[in-house]
Amino acid sequence: MAAKKVCIIGSGNWGSAIAKIVGANAAKYNTFESKVNMWVFEEMVNGRNLTEIINTEHENVKYLPGHKLPPNVLAVPDLLDSVKGADILIFVIPHQFVARICDTIKGHIKTDAVGISLIKGVDEGPDGLKLISDVIREKLGITMTVLMGANLANEVADEKFCETTIGCKSKAHAPLLKELMQTPNFRVTVVEDSDVVEICGALKNIVAVGAGFCDGLEFGDNTKAAVIRLGLMEMIAFARLFCTASPVSPATFLESCGVADLITTCYGGRNRKVGEAFTRTGKSIEELEKELLNGQKLQGPATAAEVHQILKHKNLVEK
Repeated sequence: MAAKKVCIIGSGNWGSAIAKIVGANAAKYNTFESKVNMWVFEEMVNGRNLTEIINTEHENVKYLPGHKLPPNVLAVPDLLDSVKGADILIFVIPHQFVARICDTIKGHIKTDAVGISLIKGVDEGPDGLKLISDVIREKLGITMTVLMGANLANEVADEKFCETTIGCKSKAHAPLLKELMQTPNFRVTVVEDSDVVEICGALKNIVAVGAGFCDGLEFGDNTKAAVIRLGLMEMIAFARLFCTASPVSPATFLESCGVADLITTCYGGRNRKVGEAFTRTGKSIEELEKELLNGQKLQGPATAAEVHQILKHKNLVEK
């Protein structure tokens, strides 16, 4: 079997952390081509192109400073060059940019490529909720899977132990993706309930903003625990409402993508951090993104707006 070519689309904090794992595993296993392309949105950092810095110093100094990327990870500024001939496409970009990226690469990728989305968010379709993996699948016509879990990027990059969940409807692709992603400190569980895995990844960011409000208002840990518990109940109710293709298993919420991701995001994630700062300072979300996140986009408020529109559309806001 020919070695599989891997491309990472995105190079922010999470994309760069995943590049450490994917690059190391691609070099280690004969299943994969050792060179891994990583598409980088080109920008200037201290008068130099970010791609040049990554390719010479093997470090994303803007979004994951202090961590060396494997030398077989190649930063590519041209999107079409990066995806050319790829068998596995790893999507790790803010969900606001998915449609545009897909429109650009459509017709330039292999028809039998497999996609894996690490993107935490949902899209507003004409009939309400649309999963990001479905947007990609419909635009590109490829098989899609998802990876979600209690995976704060800096801790993953530090190689601190954590678990993650891959949602994969096709059993045929599961071993390949597990081999690409798993390390001794990044333990992968594969489940078939990929829609629920993905919905967990999106909705927990809304709850985390609420947890941040709790912290900013100094309501204490008991109140925050109540917000997290009620948030989990809302997540389960929302999943049951919108994942109608197959029964929603409560067991999926006990995987890393569910309760574990919810807890870590409500205590350590960027949505919590900005929620707290918003309450304390009264500054806009945009200002706080620039100040606290190096200009990276926050997913929670955008997802909250989309979910509100979806529920409004179905007259379920008060439910």
